[in-house]
Amino acid sequence: MQEPVVHITNLNLQYAGKAVLCGLNWCIYPGEQWVIGGKSGSGKSSLAKAIVQQVPTSGDISFTFNPDLALPAQAYYLSNWYQFANLEGERNFYYQQRYNKQQKNDTHTVYADLIRFGEKNQLDFVDAEPILAALGFDNCRETQLIALSSGEHKKLQLVQALWLRPQVLVLDEPYTGLDRLSRINLNQMLDELAAAGSSLILISNDQQVPQSINRFAQIIDGQLQQISGMHEFLQDEQRKAKVFPYFLQKAPSVDGESLIDLRNVSVRYDEKVVLKNVSWSVKAGEKWLLQGHNGSGKSTLLSLLNGDHPQAYANEIWLFGKKRGTGESIWDIKEKIGIISPELHWYFDKNATVWHTIASGFYDSIGWFLNVKYEEKRQIEQLLDFFDLLADKDKLLHTLPLGKQRLALLARTIIKNPPLLILDEPCQGLDRAQTAHFNAVVDELSAFGKTLIYVGHYEAQLPNSLDRRLVLEQGEVIINEYTLASV
Repeated sequence: MQEPVVHITNLNLQYAGKAVLCGLNWCIYPGEQWVIGGKSGSGKSSLAKAIVQQVPTSGDISFTFNPDLALPAQAYYLSNWYQFANLEGERNFYYQQRYNKQQKNDTHTVYADLIRFGEKNQLDFVDAEPILAALGFDNCRETQLIALSSGEHKKLQLVQALWLRPQVLVLDEPYTGLDRLSRINLNQMLDELAAAGSSLILISNDQQVPQSINRFAQIIDGQLQQISGMHEFLQDEQRKAKVFPYFLQKAPSVDGESLIDLRNVSVRYDEKVVLKNVSWSVKAGEKWLLQGHNGSGKSTLLSLLNGDHPQAYANEIWLFGKKRGTGESIWDIKEKIGIISPELHWYFDKNATVWHTIASGFYDSIGWFLNVKYEEKRQIEQLLDFFDLLADKDKLLHTLPLGKQRLALLARTIIKNPPLLILDEPCQGLDRAQTAHFNAVVDELSAFGKTLIYVGHYEAQLPNSLDRRLVLEQGEVIINEYTLASV
């Protein structure tokens, strides 16, 4: 009988004082390729980290690598978020830093980071070239790590993992932020790696997994339960519709018909053009879908709207009836905008409770603040109740399951009932039920006169209220239409 590649015995793990894995036993045999899915917060990511000993556990985890394979005899973990440091080894970054040219130079470029990874693992950069091309990441070589979008950070992680070609590869949410073509090419490369003898373990609820996947499991009450297919993955309970708090049922007040007017806007960093002659008008009450491949310029475009990008002053940009640079402050702009983005989530204060997360929406702050008014406290409590977060209000945001974290951030986004909502890939990493829950809330909210810009790659995972679309390609507008009939 074959020896298991991975042998886990009586694995126990606690997180935030709660037992997550309880005496878990699992064997992975050669030729088995696994997907672990199921409910948010069930312990999937904890198990992934435990396999590569990144979290303290009790129990036994052993590996039996094949000396005859032309693959490194090691287990490699690709995390949900990419953790990088500046040139001095520090990780203390802030949200707006990726748009600041002077401070951006404080981090390595993609190429330099890959060279360091290759030298550490004795790899030839020639072998990374086809992976860069397949993921559409080749043109980011000279980009600073701090300037990458969430999808581009994921691509950097994937390039490293696929370049290394370990005998055991654990991927935690590998599809997060990737466009459709990148997902297809990723699955093809994972199939090739499996054919070469690697054992894959994917933590994902995504329905489009590599063809080589032949084992499925989920975690229930701390135990691994093998199932026959992804259709058996448990999901969160269906959402029960609630009445929105009264303060959100009022249409936000706006001055004039036009909220956004961009006129031939261009953004460049040295020789790299990120946006080129972009013109776009958004009127009050419109619901826009913003799309484009990773690196097409979406994040940069949104940063011009929310006041975070310094090059806004070098372009003709009108926001809420006023031209940028004519006396309005960044806080005047932020007061009228509620935003969710992967980057904001990534940089959010790790010491923030759920209550403080929602309250920070009044002050457009990620950090600490004081003197929350009585009426604001009432609105916070109403949203905690609406999103079923009352029992979690004193917990640290980052300790909650991902679905609840996103709902708390949505509550933060809408707490001041802003005229414009910008939801940048808000359902990254959520399963189908969580995505449906989130988008149903967005649809209900949109009915009260809100203006919406929603970034999403997959039409099956979008709110129904969207009726306009802007598509970017290499920084240029290729579609600007007032109907989604062709989507």
